[in-house]
Amino acid sequence: MEHVPEIHRGKRRGRLGIAASILPDLRHLGRWDQIPPMWLEGRVYLEYLRLIRDPVFRGVDIPPGLGRPVMLIPGFLAGDWTLHTPFQWLRRVGYKPRVAGVTFNVMYSEVMLRPLLDTLVELHRKTGARVSLVGHSRGGVLAKVLSHRNPDLVEQVITLGSPLQDPFDIHPLTMAGVRAAHLYNVFRYGHPASVEARFLRDLAAAPKVPTTSIYSRSDGVVNWKACLRHDVNAVEVQGSHIGLALNPDVYRILAYLLPAPWRQT
Repeated sequence: MEHVPEIHRGKRRGRLGIAASILPDLRHLGRWDQIPPMWLEGRVYLEYLRLIRDPVFRGVDIPPGLGRPVMLIPGFLAGDWTLHTPFQWLRRVGYKPRVAGVTFNVMYSEVMLRPLLDTLVELHRKTGARVSLVGHSRGGVLAKVLSHRNPDLVEQVITLGSPLQDPFDIHPLTMAGVRAAHLYNVFRYGHPASVEARFLRDLAAAPKVPTTSIYSRSDGVVNWKACLRHDVNAVEVQGSHIGLALNPDVYRILAYLLPAPWRQT
């Protein structure tokens, strides 16, 4: 039997100990109750067909974007490509959209914020205007904290199915992915999830910019109640979690909010 040097065994025990320490508390197992079956997320294909047949997709009766900057942030285990459709729509109706530069949204939140801040600063510098942040699922959670730390650069935050109230109030299958992501981060960075403590404090803090949470009661991934907070505006739509980025009702809401109507009164 091959002998493992004591120092190697010590490192292994240390990393496994860190890994155990970063897993969410056992009460955060996700919820089966109150969340619709995940198979309903298959509606996303029908939702896309509904979108491309809707006049809103062609820009009918949509106020011009006038070059306003918008930054799109994808959800957990997703990348910029998942927001290609809203990106193209925003560009067609006159906005200056920018994807976040995310290939795979799985890193620690603090790690994810670094390239997001770079993108935000660059877009603000190029346009000379405050940037609207639109985040899907975990992307909305990241957007909220990004705006909290950089309110002078952000016009507003719009979240799509984002658990702003409790980021762990999600479907058990999604929670399994979160646990796997934590393990991945521990073995990659060698730090426990305690590095996320500041992030969670900033997430819970009162918003520093106008923030709107768009949610669906038939969301099969995030408990819709976790999208509601007393200090955040909430707008309900019908549809799946994944399909919130392809929902024509969401596009109508975006068309109303992105011009920042509170600045025009």
